[in-house]
Amino acid sequence: MGGTFAEKILAMKSGQSRVVPGQIVELTPDLSYSHDFGIRVIQGFREMGATRVWDPTRIAIGMDHAIPPDTAKQANDQKAIRQFAAEQGIRFYEAGTGITHQVMVEKGHVRPGMVVVGADSHATSCGVLAAFATGIGETDSAFLWATGRLWLRVPASVRVTLGGSLPRGVYAKDVMLALLARMGADGATYRCVEFRGALIADLPVSQRFIFPNMAVEMGAKAGFIACDSTTREYLRTRTREPYEAVDPDPDATYERDLELDVGDLTPIVALPGDVDRGVPVQQAAGIKIDQAFLGSCTNARVDDLEVAASILRGRKVHPDVRMIVAPSSGAEGLEAARRGYLAIFQEAGAIILPSGCAVCHGGHQGVPADGERCISSSNRNYPGRMGNPKAEIFLASPATVAAAAVAGRIIDPRELLG
Repeated sequence: MGGTFAEKILAMKSGQSRVVPGQIVELTPDLSYSHDFGIRVIQGFREMGATRVWDPTRIAIGMDHAIPPDTAKQANDQKAIRQFAAEQGIRFYEAGTGITHQVMVEKGHVRPGMVVVGADSHATSCGVLAAFATGIGETDSAFLWATGRLWLRVPASVRVTLGGSLPRGVYAKDVMLALLARMGADGATYRCVEFRGALIADLPVSQRFIFPNMAVEMGAKAGFIACDSTTREYLRTRTREPYEAVDPDPDATYERDLELDVGDLTPIVALPGDVDRGVPVQQAAGIKIDQAFLGSCTNARVDDLEVAASILRGRKVHPDVRMIVAPSSGAEGLEAARRGYLAIFQEAGAIILPSGCAVCHGGHQGVPADGERCISSSNRNYPGRMGNPKAEIFLASPATVAAAAVAGRIIDPRELLG
């Protein structure tokens, strides 16, 4: 009997011939990373009495949540992180480089066949490059940095096959919101979700990213997309490090098999409260919005900015709406600037923020007021996610976000697409 991706890679990394779901394995991850909240990892590391990290070449830290800092505490925490990284010889990415999940992928630090852990739940994003990637807590990260060891429970696996071609005005984000509505916010709790099918094969890495990124919104431990020619071409200019892909066996056993043909999908909007409240955009049409956020590790790469710019070109953001744009990384923002997209946003009346998490996590730059509604290209919409439990968050594709920013209300983006 063959193995799933999770079973095969966790067996290999723990030095065993075979593992089964539910089994506890101990291993040394290939990469561990954190961000601004890494100050808590450092504090835990110190409290354990540790003085040197186990392997600085396998650790990275990036500044992305509170950048630039707006309190003395944030500034002092970031100063302490810089000092720790310099003392330990850890790879460090300064504020403005981008959201750390995006940076780890675009800098070539994530490669097929790796085990990657990040001190953030959306570390599952790195599964886009055929790695087993998952989020762990700050205390676990501190122990790992001190010892180089980590235990994991082998997850059961769910296989999701996405077939068909995207209709006009429908994007990968719409597909993921439709999947969440079908599976539920707890539909894959502590599972590894393998995404495959004709749709995945047709998508660039930038849009594949959405699926493992939001797998955690199903409760997943990891999300995985197999290595193919698109993966290899993406990595070709980003790393010279060797890698060996691990693929699931054809006769692997899955806890659940789910198939979705995307050919009949329409744009989807997730209503406030949870990510699995996705409905066709027509059911949310007419709802007034106060803020539109185009950003986050989910949907703020060049192709996301391109489709939003195509809607905003020659138009203005509605006078009752604040539109906030934060590219996922400095590199993505620079390319968007070269193509003229950022100028289009500014001419339309949008606010451009540094490449970082911004309002997505609710602690910085753009927290909505009581009773306000924000439509967002980000990944979570539970009460308080953007820093105010008295505000409402709608999730949608960049196209739907841009269209709502122009109209002042939620509309079908196909009405404004050329």
